[in-house]
Amino acid sequence: MDIVQEIDNFYLKQPEPYQSCLLALKDIILSQDTEITNVLKYGMPMFCYKQKMFCYLWVHKKYKQPYIGFVEGKHLDDPELLAEKRSRMKILLFDPNQDLPIEKIENLLKEALELYKSGKIALKK
Repeated sequence: MDIVQEIDNFYLKQPEPYQSCLLALKDIILSQDTEITNVLKYGMPMFCYKQKMFCYLWVHKKYKQPYIGFVEGKHLDDPELLAEKRSRMKILLFDPNQDLPIEKIENLLKEALELYKSGKIALKK
C-alpha cells in the first residue's frame, strides 16, 4: 500500500460526521500553499511546509472532536487555541456538527505559515 492510500484510509476509517469534517480541513490546509504536502506520520495526517512539519489532524480522545494541531502553536496567540500539556503545539477543536469557521482556520494557517516563510521557524536546507 502506498502512502497516498494510507492517508486516504485514515480518513475513510473515520465515522461521520468526523470524516467529512477532517476531509474539509484537509482541503482547507492544502489550499493555503502549493508547498504544503500531506504525509502520514505517527499514524495521523501530517501537513508539511517544504518538508518541515507544519500542522496535523486528529480527533481529541477526551472531547471527541476533530482538531488541527499547529506544530509551532506556541507562537500563535489566539484564545481558542488550546495548549493543554504541550509546550510547543496548540490545537483548535471543531464541533463536527457545526459549520467550520473557515475564515478563522485560514487566518491561523496563514499566521502559522508566515512563521516558516519569514524564517522565524528554520526550514531544512
